[in-house]
Amino acid sequence: MTPETTDHRSPTRYPRPTVSLEEADWVWRELAVEALRPEAKPETVRLAVVAGLTRSTGARYGDLLRVRVEDLDLGPDVLAGRGRVAGTRVPGEGRVVVRHGKHRTPRRHRVPGEVVVVLRHWAVVRTELAAELEGTVPRALLLTVHHTHDNGTTVSSGLPITKQGLVLSWRRFVHRTNARLGATRPPLPTRFEQVRRAWVDAGIPDPGVTLPEK
Repeated sequence: MTPETTDHRSPTRYPRPTVSLEEADWVWRELAVEALRPEAKPETVRLAVVAGLTRSTGARYGDLLRVRVEDLDLGPDVLAGRGRVAGTRVPGEGRVVVRHGKHRTPRRHRVPGEVVVVLRHWAVVRTELAAELEGTVPRALLLTVHHTHDNGTTVSSGLPITKQGLVLSWRRFVHRTNARLGATRPPLPTRFEQVRRAWVDAGIPDPGVTLPEK
């Protein structure tokens, strides 16, 4: 085999380079801080949830789309006051059940306190988004945050988001961040998988406990 045709990549290696662990953790910190600002947009809060759960569990987009509200155990509500981002006390560790991969293997993962804070905030935002829906509120954790169009049909906010919706949401964040900080830091990748892989390769996510099939 000639050098021109040799492929040294293993079959499981992601074809695009991952970011450094430092860069991936910067993404999480940036989103977590932005999400907890009083003026934060719902899309930013949702993206912080995606980053926090990915860092905690190693889940891919498809896995996160299967997470339901009842899969979360955030422990006692120790946040003081009412409304979005009320209080300053950090709650303890939480738990989340994620159904991984094409076989949807259920595993229960630990969720760090800083991610629980963002999840509690999203719970309030999520309730507001679904308030105008008629009928039963969707069980999916991740919902659309504004009216969208799908094949010419207007889709209301507060409905379960699709994988493509998450892809576009990440790209919007990347374009905004790169435009704002492009002169001071390396550009972020347009694929979130390059960030997820950095956490997984470093062994950051909790491996979780496999649960029996129901």
